[in-house]
Amino acid sequence: MHSILELQDIVEKAIKKVQYPSHPARLYEPISYIMSLGGKRIRPVLLLLSSELFNDDVTIAVEGALAIETFHNFTLIHDDIMDNAPIRRGKDTVHIKWGVNNAILSGDVMMVEANRHLTRLDTTVLKDVLTCFNDTASGVCEGQQLDMEFEQRRDVSIEEYINMIRLKTAVLVGGCMKIGAIIGGADITDADLLYDFGVNFGLAFQLQDDILDVYGDPLKFGKQVGGDIISNKQTFLLLKLKELASTADQALLERLGSSTNHPQKVEAITELYNRYQIREIATAEMERRADIAFTSLDQVSISEERKSELYQLARSLINRES
Repeated sequence: MHSILELQDIVEKAIKKVQYPSHPARLYEPISYIMSLGGKRIRPVLLLLSSELFNDDVTIAVEGALAIETFHNFTLIHDDIMDNAPIRRGKDTVHIKWGVNNAILSGDVMMVEANRHLTRLDTTVLKDVLTCFNDTASGVCEGQQLDMEFEQRRDVSIEEYINMIRLKTAVLVGGCMKIGAIIGGADITDADLLYDFGVNFGLAFQLQDDILDVYGDPLKFGKQVGGDIISNKQTFLLLKLKELASTADQALLERLGSSTNHPQKVEAITELYNRYQIREIATAEMERRADIAFTSLDQVSISEERKSELYQLARSLINRES
C-alpha cells in the first residue's frame, strides 16, 4: 500500500504528463492553469486508495484518478463563474484571468477530457465505471442548480440543504471511492459500502468547509473568507442561525442580507454565529456525519491494516484548517 504522500505524488506526476493542444491557446491554457494550481488532490487520491484496497497495482486506476480530478476542476471553473468568485487556491479564478466566455468553453472541454481519460481504463470495468461517473456528474449538476435556487429562497430547510450538499459535493466523493473500488476488482457490496463512506464523509467535509468559510485563516483557506456570507449562501450555519435566532436578530439578519458593505456584513453575521454557538452546533453535526461514514468503512471486508491510510486521510481532512 502506498502512503498518502506517495499517492499525491503519483497524481501530480500524472497531471504533469498530460499534454493539451497548444492551439487555440486561450481554450487550453486555462485548463493547464487550473490543473496546475495544486490543492490536496483529495478526490483522485481517494480513488487510488479505494482501488489499492483490492489490487496492489495502483497504476490501473491512474486514468480514473485523472478523469475525476479533471471533472472536479471543470466544476470549479463553472462554479466560480456562477459565484462570481475572484480567488481559487490563492490565485485568480479562470474567469477573472481569461474572461467568462473563455472560462465556460475551457470548462466544457475539460468534461470531454475527463471522458477521454475514462476510455483508457480496462474494458472489463469501463461500463460500470462510466455508469457510476455519469450518475455522479448528474448529481453534481443537480446539486449546483439547487444551490443557486436556494440563494433566491428564504424558506430552505436544513434537510433540503443537506440533500443539496450531498448532491453537489458528497456524491462526487462517494463516486470516487466506488469507481476506485470497481477498478480494483471489489465486489458490489464492498463498492457500495465505500460509496456510502464517501457520501457521508463528503457531507462531513462540506460542513467543515462551511465552518472554515467563516472561521478559517485566509492565508490557509485559499478562498475568500466570508464568501458564503457575502453571497447570501444558504449554509448549515446560516440555516441553523435562522432557526435559533430571536425575532429581533432575525430582523437584523434580514437587513444584513441586502447589505453591500461586505466587511461589516461578515463581521455582524459572524458575531450572531458566535452568540448562538453556531460553530459548535455545526461541528457536532460534522462529527456525527463522520461517525456514520466510518461505520460503513468498518464493514468493508478488507483488513484494518489495508484501510489504515484511508482512515488517516479522512481524519486529517475532517480536522483540517484549509
